[in-house]
Amino acid sequence: MKVTIIGSGYVGLVTGACLAELGNEVFCLDLDKKKIDLLNSGGVPIYEPGLKEIIERNFQAKRIQFSTDIKASVDHGEIQFIAVGTPPDEDGSADLQYVLAAAKNIGRYMDGSKVVIDKSTVPVGTAHRVKETIFQELKDRQLDNIKFSVVSNPEFLKEGAAVEDFMRPDRIVVGTDDDENGRYAKDLVRKLYSPFNRNHERTFYMDVKSSELTKYAANSMLATRISFMNELANLADVVGADIESVRQGIGSDSRIGYGFLYAGTGYGGSCFPKDVQALAKTANDHHLDLKILRAVEDVNEAQKKILVNKILKQFGQDLSGKTFALWGLAFKPNTDDMREAPSRIIINELVHRGASIVAHDPVATQEALHALAQDFKGTPELLGRVRTVDNPMKAVVGADALIIVTEWKAFRSPNFETLKAQMKNPIIFDGRNLYDPTALSELGFVYHGIGRHN
Repeated sequence: MKVTIIGSGYVGLVTGACLAELGNEVFCLDLDKKKIDLLNSGGVPIYEPGLKEIIERNFQAKRIQFSTDIKASVDHGEIQFIAVGTPPDEDGSADLQYVLAAAKNIGRYMDGSKVVIDKSTVPVGTAHRVKETIFQELKDRQLDNIKFSVVSNPEFLKEGAAVEDFMRPDRIVVGTDDDENGRYAKDLVRKLYSPFNRNHERTFYMDVKSSELTKYAANSMLATRISFMNELANLADVVGADIESVRQGIGSDSRIGYGFLYAGTGYGGSCFPKDVQALAKTANDHHLDLKILRAVEDVNEAQKKILVNKILKQFGQDLSGKTFALWGLAFKPNTDDMREAPSRIIINELVHRGASIVAHDPVATQEALHALAQDFKGTPELLGRVRTVDNPMKAVVGADALIIVTEWKAFRSPNFETLKAQMKNPIIFDGRNLYDPTALSELGFVYHGIGRHN
């Protein structure tokens, strides 16, 4: 099948590459010429395990192409995926300018029937706005007799495992209209996704608004679990309980399960923060106050400073002359995404109190330096107290303490004797509960986890 992907960012690139891997002819559009030039020269603008290899294989096989040509992209595919960004607006709502611009371009250039698929994360009612935008363009061209349909097909990709999630999905959610055009679109989407349903049916068909709401509901539920566990971890710290024991105790309940029950320094990334905000904003627009979601967001913002609070309790408010090693910059492992990363908050708080930071991340160093340059814009003297190294052990040399922020596998089993010998003070602030408190204490470390009891 001929498929167009509008937007070659995280979602669009993974979607396009994986659909090409299944034998489809994929046209990836992006208006960022630098990004398209990079892709056409063999580069990939994001880090995602397995993605580069899939793109290389299908580019050589001519099943995927990258271009800035809008008209050619509309001409190419009967199926048009909209996979552009929906960043948060100032009021927390999703900014739909890129989605509606894509819709306008489809209407401006289409000369035959199209099935337009919203892949971007969008609030309830967006498909209707996309439909109206396309229809108005067709009407202006006196082509309003051309048939088209707008489908909602939200993505459920975890950064760091996006290729695996796309190729082996838990579920595929498809929302269509219940009319002739909608039924045609449903049949076309069923054909597109048929390779994923050979073993068993993974596709859930529903109305468009329910599909749009499903995406926000899923991410908000996961964010709620994280914030709930972080609150319990903070309570465990106060009463002397061990949150790891609590996690195992409640996770063994089949009604609860173990997923997303890990206490830590809060969630970040491109999805959870903005999706929680956008769902709350949608509710407010309809005169509803989703109190749980407001609490989830408040807890998460506070949790990003939990390690800072522990550090200040250990060293005092003035950190002048102190050097901290920091392992992990990305908001989660297997990605270089620095959006809403807790490391940015931690670094900012510590540096403003006089500390110096020596950081290591296996993948995210360049993205981190770019993000921190924005965070410290106008204060280069503060940014100068942050440096990165290419090896975790280099970061700890002479450090007053080690801070674990991202749970990369490479950090899970260091040589603790070497670690202790390299550090000025054998103190670890473990923001991901990677280590056993008792074992670390026996080795002579001062260990601070999240809700861990020695």
